[in-house]
Amino acid sequence: MAKFPINARFRGFICTSAHPTGCAQNVQRQIAIAKAAPGKPVGRVLVIGSSAGYGLSSLITAMWSHGASAISVCFERAAKDDRTASAGWYNLAEVHAQAKAAGKSIQTINGDAFSHAIKEQVLAAVKASGPIDLLVYSLASPVRVDPDSATKYASVLKPIGGPYTNKTVNLDSEQIQPITIQPANEADISNTVKVMGGEDWKLWVDALSKAGLLAKGCRTVAYSYIGPQLTYPIYRAGTIGRAKDDLEATAKRMDRELVQSIGGHAWVSVNKALVTQASSAIPVVPLYISLLYKVMKERGTHEGTIEQMVRLFNDQLIGVTPKLDEAGRIRVDDREMAADVQAAVAVLWETVESGNFLALSDYAGFKHEFRGLYGFELPGIDYAAPVEVDLPLV
Repeated sequence: MAKFPINARFRGFICTSAHPTGCAQNVQRQIAIAKAAPGKPVGRVLVIGSSAGYGLSSLITAMWSHGASAISVCFERAAKDDRTASAGWYNLAEVHAQAKAAGKSIQTINGDAFSHAIKEQVLAAVKASGPIDLLVYSLASPVRVDPDSATKYASVLKPIGGPYTNKTVNLDSEQIQPITIQPANEADISNTVKVMGGEDWKLWVDALSKAGLLAKGCRTVAYSYIGPQLTYPIYRAGTIGRAKDDLEATAKRMDRELVQSIGGHAWVSVNKALVTQASSAIPVVPLYISLLYKVMKERGTHEGTIEQMVRLFNDQLIGVTPKLDEAGRIRVDDREMAADVQAAVAVLWETVESGNFLALSDYAGFKHEFRGLYGFELPGIDYAAPVEVDLPLV
């Protein structure tokens, strides 16, 4: 076993270390929130992309708010020599520990969810435990290797049709600076759709359906984002937006199929902008989130991933008929997109610059929350003390 003090190693939006005690504290906090909001029961849940962000919160909500037994799929790194495991590994290690203490059932399969091998492992696990009542697809990988051709596809975040210029925050210097992103070509668009569109989600649903492993009335949900007008050219009208369009079109096709075959449903849920490992890497978005947090916290309407998932599951997903928008989507971004919130953010956006950035924004909260994703800067933890880093994911 390996025990040593862990230093935070941050560079911009990249962290190469993680603290197991801090990650455990994050999970324990989420479990407490989920337990405090019990909802209607659901039997078996499969969460694909379960180790961080909305996927982790979905797993915790299903298990501790709705009493589900779970199979989770992740792609995480174990500790090795003087290198810590990934934050996602430690998150799920704590989920397993808490589940064992509470007498709850969870099995985690670690590997490339795009691959045939992992799909086959999951199918075998589902056969052993029983059909799935809820499938959450929360995969957030930037690359996908096609298991048949071995072709590697990489997603990009680019505008379509012309360059996009705006301002962003440099996460190293903490200065506001202009940024111009050049437009995508057709290969960029198709590759991003291949990675982040609905194709793999449907492959999972089809494989489970063909094997008779979707329970009657099974529901499946994938996650999306729309966002405000100021990020629209780079996000929703850009390459990622094309992928999300494909995701939503896939949901509609699958919904029709599932209604006919098992009385089930497939939906896309549009969620709120939050600090995640993925969102922090997107130009412009960290600045927008810092201003959004300032406004929403002042209004008392801010939610984190666990609060969002508790609201989604209780109000829209489990044992209820969801309220869909005109495009057939579930919306839990309603508080972010409220007219008064967006108007206040727009005013701040026009006036924010390096000199007033910290005063006008909640960048301190953004940075604290980002570091917390890796288990750092959390209360009550002695970060100078040696800690066991080689934790089992069972």
